Amino acid sequence: MKGLIMIRRTLLLLLAFMLIIPLNLASLVSANEDSKSVVKESIAEDNLKTQSTGAVNGALKAFPQHVEYTEGTIKPNHISQAQMDATVARLYDEWKAKYVKKHPYLKKTEPVQYYVWYSDGNWFEKEHDEKLKVDYMATTVSEAHGYGMLITALMAGHDRDAKKVFDGMFRYFKSHRSEINPDLMAWKQGDTGKAIVDVSGVDSATDGDLDIAYSLLLADRQWGSAGEINYLAEAKKAIEAVMKSDVHQTDWTLKLADWADDKDPKYGIATRPSDFMLQHMKDFRNVTGDKNWDRVIDQTYKVVNDIYGKYSRKTGLLPDFAMKKGDKFVPAEPNFLESEFDGDYNYNSSRTPWRIGTDYLLTGDTRAKDQLSTLNAWFRKITKENPSKIRAGYKLNGAKALATYEDITFSAPLMVSAMIDSSNQKWLNKLWDYNAAVSTKDDFYFGNNLRLLSMIVVSGNWWTPTDHRSSSVEPAEPTVETEK
Repeated sequence: MKGLIMIRRTLLLLLAFMLIIPLNLASLVSANEDSKSVVKESIAEDNLKTQSTGAVNGALKAFPQHVEYTEGTIKPNHISQAQMDATVARLYDEWKAKYVKKHPYLKKTEPVQYYVWYSDGNWFEKEHDEKLKVDYMATTVSEAHGYGMLITALMAGHDRDAKKVFDGMFRYFKSHRSEINPDLMAWKQGDTGKAIVDVSGVDSATDGDLDIAYSLLLADRQWGSAGEINYLAEAKKAIEAVMKSDVHQTDWTLKLADWADDKDPKYGIATRPSDFMLQHMKDFRNVTGDKNWDRVIDQTYKVVNDIYGKYSRKTGLLPDFAMKKGDKFVPAEPNFLESEFDGDYNYNSSRTPWRIGTDYLLTGDTRAKDQLSTLNAWFRKITKENPSKIRAGYKLNGAKALATYEDITFSAPLMVSAMIDSSNQKWLNKLWDYNAAVSTKDDFYFGNNLRLLSMIVVSGNWWTPTDHRSSSVEPAEPTVETEK
């Protein structure tokens, strides 16, 4: 890759000479030395398998990337790669315009902070924090912030300001720390009209913790760690904090948050399948060398297969929450933590086809492939391959839908699981078209975020910071999305 960069620079010099345009060769040499310095301070220093595909707008792995996923996996084949990239770029621009907000209460002398607004639903009302004695409007949660940091790092190159926004999100994260483990983010903030404050308990949530840690690894590969923020060092701190506070230290399962004590007979032995970011954890292991991550990965697969084997053998559905019973994991009881649907396939677990499916695409690990294959077959059957018939939640055995309406929160992640086998090709194509057509303006935070993240994966633009399997093609701006 360095050779290609030097060839391109040489051609530019020759062209400039021919046109009698003066170039400052010293500045080119200096830029090359700066590039070498950035790489030295990045993950590459850890001798991990990485590959740069050229820099665009300062991004070393600029969108689009066109990653080669596990052999035998598929992407939509009824549209071109350029059309997929253009759709993702459009959805990103719409997402950024609607959800990325600048902190309104900082002094002019303070560095800018950004967060992902999550309360665009008409059901949000003013709340009260008894501890702080203040009323507030919900602003964001660490889940949303993790999504924002992932998306921004992956879309760098398309977005010239991605690094600025990411760094602002990082500063927001560092300004809202969990009181239990300060290297993790407090899970919820509210706007009082005068300040943005931590509300509803200043502790973490595992999904946000995992995504924020992973996003910092992406940032290191994207921009290097020699600047104002040492992304790699910050990632390692966050990863260590997750292992310490979000992982059960004898069962080696992911807990709900840093507030869940290992000895708590109810919440300490519980886990949330939507947190099963297996590919994240494999990167955490690669970066830190901590073999305890292998234990967590193994136990996570065990939870998936315990539930699939006994409770959803015909559907592949996973519950919002699960808990340990004896040496097995079972669906949580109704109202375990959030709602009467805590043991069902509901809004939390709608993310599992994306989370678990991404691991297969990037690593080829087959331990959950049977569950994903069953899930795909079941949805294709009950909908007659019509994505508009996917409903917002189901009983694990598939006997009953939990709602009569559709929601892209449920259809978008299914695009990722559909990619695991060519038998799903027509289904995947339909899912892509259905989800791409939904208006960002008219939909809400959760669906819009999951759709964008899922489509980044489906278009081949989800990459891992510790793997070399990405295209050697120079990235370029996607074509304008056109009507089909």
